[in-house]
Amino acid sequence: MAGTVPATAEAATPDVVTLGETMALLASTEPGSLAHAATTSVGIGGSESNTAIGLARLGARVTWVGRVGADSFGDRVLREVRGEGVDVVGVRDPGAPTGLMVKEQRTARETNVWYYRAGSAGSRLCVEDVPVDLVRAARILHVTGITPALSEGAAAAVRHAVAVAQEAGTLVTLDVNYRSRLWSPADAARALRPIVEAADVVFAGADEARLFFPDVVEPAALAAALAGLGPSQVVVKLGGDGSVAHVDGVAHVQPAVPVAVVDTVGAGDAFVAGYLAELLAGADVAGRLRAGAFAGARACTVRSDWQGLPARSELERSLGAAEPVDVVR
Repeated sequence: MAGTVPATAEAATPDVVTLGETMALLASTEPGSLAHAATTSVGIGGSESNTAIGLARLGARVTWVGRVGADSFGDRVLREVRGEGVDVVGVRDPGAPTGLMVKEQRTARETNVWYYRAGSAGSRLCVEDVPVDLVRAARILHVTGITPALSEGAAAAVRHAVAVAQEAGTLVTLDVNYRSRLWSPADAARALRPIVEAADVVFAGADEARLFFPDVVEPAALAAALAGLGPSQVVVKLGGDGSVAHVDGVAHVQPAVPVAVVDTVGAGDAFVAGYLAELLAGADVAGRLRAGAFAGARACTVRSDWQGLPARSELERSLGAAEPVDVVR
């Protein structure tokens, strides 16, 4: 795209490549309406970078690919993602600002989130930004349903990355991650179905799975229905009710890990990080699901998108005490 600074590649051969928008984050420092707040905290957040950071903390080598503005928020995004041990292929775009997310802690239990990303640098991701050699070399390409909703260029970049991964034999994983503020259910289902069909591993909430199967009610049936579209592994995330999975024709049920919930934003990204980290480590399905449940629970214990994500040592200490996975045959 004209008017951009070429991507800067820091990455060696990664285990995982992911691409998408990471935004600056302004958040309440105490409960109450932002209409009356005197201060906010500054941070970053984005589904793909949340998962990348989670994977890096669990020992994976990860590359995040994205665009940020040539502004101070862009500086913050690149610095913080790199600081968490994630390799960055970042494009500085002087023609558009870094996107912005605002979180209001309205009460001790209620969080409101607003996004200011129309025309952002992240929405200008394009095919030329995809580091094809890294995608070919990686073990996993991880994408979400957010990026294709940002613009046609971003959607084309995701499709291109998936095609490159398929050709190279790189595992493709998709977190549906539907955002109703970005597009309609019908548009999302139409755009994401080919990616579901191409993916090896798919993660979705129950409502997200119903984008493709609106008449299916039970989570286990939703997981099986999604698996029928092509992926060999499907996990339906159920928040406080745990998760169900359909892997190689076998159904699995994983309870949630009980915690005192502070903020659920980012918990789904953390679950994906835990599951994929154990997939990379060669764990069985039970281990993958337990790791996802633990990582998702830890993410809920702090008011942030990713700061509560666990380290590998914490995960290893927890797995022996985790509830077992029920296998349904």
